[in-house]
Amino acid sequence: MKGHLYYSSTEAERNRGFINDLMKHAAATDSSLTLLVDEEEPLEDADFILFRDRNPLLAKRWESAGFRVINRSEVNRIANDKLKTFELAALLGVSVIPTTKARSIQDLPPLPAVLKTTDGHGGSEVFLCQTEDEAKEVFSRFEGRVLIAQPYIESEATDIRVFMLGEEVLGAVKRTGSDSFKSNYTLGGSVKKYSLSPWQEIEVRKIAKALKSDYIGIDFLLLPNGEWLLNEIEDPVGARSLYATHDFSVAEKLMAYILKKVDGL
Repeated sequence: MKGHLYYSSTEAERNRGFINDLMKHAAATDSSLTLLVDEEEPLEDADFILFRDRNPLLAKRWESAGFRVINRSEVNRIANDKLKTFELAALLGVSVIPTTKARSIQDLPPLPAVLKTTDGHGGSEVFLCQTEDEAKEVFSRFEGRVLIAQPYIESEATDIRVFMLGEEVLGAVKRTGSDSFKSNYTLGGSVKKYSLSPWQEIEVRKIAKALKSDYIGIDFLLLPNGEWLLNEIEDPVGARSLYATHDFSVAEKLMAYILKKVDGL
């Protein structure tokens, strides 16, 4: 079987270890996996493209050309728009942080409030605003970008990231922030393995089934009372925290899933 792995050149450099692991396990199954970056185009006879970028338009173009894109472009489109993620969760009846489109301070919930760009990732464009002046600064900084507003919900800088492979839970991690309300592992937070309860598994499977996703991360704020609220869906999702807390190769399981999925077409 012949496949491609697509990244931007910048992200390919950051994710070299994962790329090498994917290629190793592809080779172990007598499959070829060729890296594409930036403007490079897939071979016409490729069986699949493992798409590791935030670019739904490119994913859609390759789908329209007849390629099997993993994840499909619709997953990429929804996961990389926090407002669309909220709308999906509300439609499914999944517990979610109340979210509204924000154009000015008049659209904010009572302060303190959280402002985010709809297409940011990794926690880099997420701001806790204690005052109107802080909020105005964010609006000014991201003029021309779409922003969402959410009430600040105390979670003790703790969230759960659930990794889904199809409709099955690949693993979950509990992330705790360090000197910040953000819990992202790449921002210095700590992680440990987390076991989902039956009701939590029902919620994440409901999301994956609705999206028809292949490999995503689903992030929930974990509240002090044990409840959780959907925060974001990640596509592409990074696997560093999963490698740090689990004793299996994410790349091996992902490649096995892809080959089974593509063979079934």
